[in-house]
Amino acid sequence: MAPSKPPEADSLVKRLAGPSTNKAGLAQDQSEINRIIAEASKGSKFYENEKRKDEELTARINRLLEKRDSVIKGVDLARLEKAADQILIDMEARRDLTQIIVHVDADAFYASVEVMDNPDLKGKGFGVGGGVLTTASYEARKCGVRSAMPMHIAKKLYPELIIVPCRFSRYSEVSKSLMSILRRYDPTMNPAGFDEAYLNITQYCSEHELGAEECVQVIRDEVHKETGLTISAGIAPNKPSGQFMLPFDRKGIVAFMKDLSVRKVPGIGRVNERILEAIGVKTCGDIYTQRAVITLLDHELGLHGLLHAHLGIGSNVVEPHIREERKSVGVERTFRAVGDSSKLMEILENIAESLEEDCEQTGWAGKTLTLKYKLHTYEVFTRARSLNRYIRSKEDIFSIGSELLRKELPLTVRLLGLRLTHLKDLRDKGDRGIKRFFKDIGDQPPSKRNRLNDEDAPSGTLMEDDVEEIPMDQAVVSANGTPNPSPSREGQRFSPNVKDPPEGQQLEGRERLICPVCSTSLLTDNDGLNAHMDYCLSRGTIAELATLGSQGDGPITPNKKVPCGPAKSRPAPNPFLLSKRK
Repeated sequence: MAPSKPPEADSLVKRLAGPSTNKAGLAQDQSEINRIIAEASKGSKFYENEKRKDEELTARINRLLEKRDSVIKGVDLARLEKAADQILIDMEARRDLTQIIVHVDADAFYASVEVMDNPDLKGKGFGVGGGVLTTASYEARKCGVRSAMPMHIAKKLYPELIIVPCRFSRYSEVSKSLMSILRRYDPTMNPAGFDEAYLNITQYCSEHELGAEECVQVIRDEVHKETGLTISAGIAPNKPSGQFMLPFDRKGIVAFMKDLSVRKVPGIGRVNERILEAIGVKTCGDIYTQRAVITLLDHELGLHGLLHAHLGIGSNVVEPHIREERKSVGVERTFRAVGDSSKLMEILENIAESLEEDCEQTGWAGKTLTLKYKLHTYEVFTRARSLNRYIRSKEDIFSIGSELLRKELPLTVRLLGLRLTHLKDLRDKGDRGIKRFFKDIGDQPPSKRNRLNDEDAPSGTLMEDDVEEIPMDQAVVSANGTPNPSPSREGQRFSPNVKDPPEGQQLEGRERLICPVCSTSLLTDNDGLNAHMDYCLSRGTIAELATLGSQGDGPITPNKKVPCGPAKSRPAPNPFLLSKRK
């Protein structure tokens, strides 16, 4: 009798299959495809890295289960369930079914653009990308080929696969045409990537006496006529999941969510999926069944977010991103492992050129440049340099980036990236930051009033969502599991009282600025002033100041008493906003 496989063996096979196993067009039973991927990966650096991560996650899950078993002893689970039920009641009281929210997503966007430009590809299995695929046609997906898959694995699954190089400038051009059409139906729509967006069509439907499904069909027809793209759309009273219209009533929405896999909920990736499965939560309906255990493990699991997912409640606020909230501009490239230093510098120079183009198009410059690189062993590292001036030219970016990379050589690398942070808005007209909070509230458009405590819209990306991206500004973990330190200012605390430097000491780029909240005199730059004010102001205080201004109390003066203390946390964006997955 053959020995049974340890449970972690199955989890490793699933992990090796990659993050895109829920994409549209894939075979229903992927067990044989996953087996081929696992076999083809054995012995590689990728396999060893994924095996290590899987073992670490298994140990983490075991610790969580031990904690559950420990804290559950002697606990009145019925009382915990009752407390969770009260939270659900409160959430239901805030459910808004009055808005018509549409999630629009182009079908296999990069692949569709390639077919439009080269009709010979129609009906053929092809992938877009280089060393790693960015996306694949539906014909290739039927054989298991999908985004974020290494080329040699894709060839194992489908030897006849045609490879088409990425053309990001072309995708950007088509994306702009798509977004311009969508804005006709919602001028303040929220782009969520090159090929997808959230729209609130409530007003448009009312003004044109259209039903939601009729309006969305008009949008889809118009997009196809003008761009050649086909798009899928989900319609719901909040940001939806699925490619159809959800009923606009509580019972229908909860019934839809009941059997929906938690993996379909944005914010629940492969890691969280495994953790939730370990405590018996595979569907959104299971969240209710296990609500007492989730309450006990709230710190690890996030009770409120999961209850929102169970109810199918998400934000119905749709608006474009606020420019001043942008934290970084970056470009990265994945390729076959390269150890030649001159070749790496050539790749880095191309990345610097792309980053310059992005900065020019979006109107940003930055003071900190971060280099990101992924080794052939799949370990990820970052190195950063803070400057006393803002940069955005290819020459500056490449000069600093190459210096950072040169210090790390020799390396064998399969990903390089550059990112600018501590940004300056070159399109700034002077009415940004704290100033806008002191304007008369009546001067703001109705859509912006009383929105200081709204949840954030989900952050977008300039990449097609077929690729799982890891933001550069996240902490990266080295092989021994410890975070790599970054020489950025993130995490610094700013006191309301900042002492002057010793007499005669010059701090380049800084000047004497007065905090409009606590009246402290600071020798700092704009970034330092903003960070100081973040310390002083809570969102509630900002709302209070705006209210004072609207009541005619006049401007806030240095002598006016204003609460000053540590800032309250900004409401975190709900990671369980309902959305569909392709």
